[in-house]
Amino acid sequence: MKHSVKHSTTRQTRRGRGPARRIGRSLAFVLPVVLVLSGTLAVTRVNWSGDPADSVLAASEASSSKASTRAAARAPHDVLRDRLLTELQEEDPGVALTHLQQAVDERPSLAGHCASIARALGRAAVKVYGPTRAQSYARPVCDTAFASGVLAAHS
Repeated sequence: MKHSVKHSTTRQTRRGRGPARRIGRSLAFVLPVVLVLSGTLAVTRVNWSGDPADSVLAASEASSSKASTRAAARAPHDVLRDRLLTELQEEDPGVALTHLQQAVDERPSLAGHCASIARALGRAAVKVYGPTRAQSYARPVCDTAFASGVLAAHS
């Protein structure tokens, strides 16, 4: 008994069937729409006026308090730096450095900005107190960043 195995030489086509074909068709319709929308959104966010003070939110800022909107949008380390610079002028650099150390201890996320804030305090101290007196307030807050700020402002 001879069994013959039938081998087909013709390939069955999958025209219109199969997950790859369906995904391809879906992408063909969806992808251009996504690209057009993302391009449109990108163009609407560009500052076409050339005025850096002009922002995308200018219309909404006009109706709300500008000061509170700007303060809410500022980073915590910027707010801390400005507050400490004010303390430095109103009291002395020692008070500002103590408050900087306390702020970094309370919020460890500020540690990455500690050195830059201390350098800014050092530069400001030279302007207010002069290089010799400013250097007398130096202490190891954020390593030697305050002293390097004093030195940078002096030279």
